[in-house]
Amino acid sequence: MRTLVVDASALGALVFGEPQAEEISQALTDATLVAPSLLWFEMAAIATKKIRHHTELAAQIQAAFGLALRLPIVIRDVDYGETVNLALKSDLTTYDAGYLWLADHLDAELITLDAKLGKIVEGKQGR
Repeated sequence: MRTLVVDASALGALVFGEPQAEEISQALTDATLVAPSLLWFEMAAIATKKIRHHTELAAQIQAAFGLALRLPIVIRDVDYGETVNLALKSDLTTYDAGYLWLADHLDAELITLDAKLGKIVEGKQGR
């Protein structure tokens, strides 16, 4: 089974029913999903933002987040020093660099909807 690193932009789209949900669902099928621990902080931030903007959907958003927490995603540590270096080298946030570092470290594909991170991933795959 292939290993995929999934970031919060991709998982958030899937969990909260964004337009790209089907695309992400297909990309994640039949894979072992891996992420750094910050995934859940970012997912909590997405849920909070959605609830603030759509208070009438608060219960549904909370329920979706609760289900997401039960997904079989393996949480892995990252090398924070190397993540800082990668962030500086790639002009990424440290959060995005954490996902990229983990994907590089595991020699795994990174699934993201983040445009800047996605361009870097595509550039690495083109080599």
